[in-house]
Amino acid sequence: MRHPSSVIFLDNVNLYSIVKRGKLGDPERLSEFVRLFRPDITDTRLLVLFELKPDDEESRSEGREQVGRHLAALNEAVDPGKQLVGGTGFEGTLFLEFENGGALWKLSWRTPEPGVTLYRWSYRRKKPGASWKERAAQREEELPREEVEQRGELAEQALRAAYEGGERPKGFQGQVYLPADCR
Repeated sequence: MRHPSSVIFLDNVNLYSIVKRGKLGDPERLSEFVRLFRPDITDTRLLVLFELKPDDEESRSEGREQVGRHLAALNEAVDPGKQLVGGTGFEGTLFLEFENGGALWKLSWRTPEPGVTLYRWSYRRKKPGASWKERAAQREEELPREEVEQRGELAEQALRAAYEGGERPKGFQGQVYLPADCR
């Protein structure tokens, strides 16, 4: 959203396609094995990539390793002057309301080191008659891992629909509140 002229590839696109479609260099320079790697987010205009991981030390370490592997593989295949790096400055928050007010979830993310973006889900308990802003000010609680996994795919579909202007996923009854920069 902040970089509308960027060409962004998400985790459903492999390195071979990123190099080819992003016009970065010769994808044939990639070995058969690394061609299949799929970074979570790659911006071929800004020449950055990100791995998204849950906000814990084990996942952070895993993300760091993946960023290193992806950058090493990509930078072997790209033309001079098109070397990629781990992205920085990717942070934010948004709220999702599930079940028409039954649960207000908060997704926050930050990039504490180049290329590694950590995310965290939390929620606020239902408070009858309260607006989402009042509920957002409530004390947040960690979500049980099982619930995060159960709802994660539905949340991703709702977020993509909100950002890309698509239809809400079936089974999602609620709202997505996108942050606005009013500067």
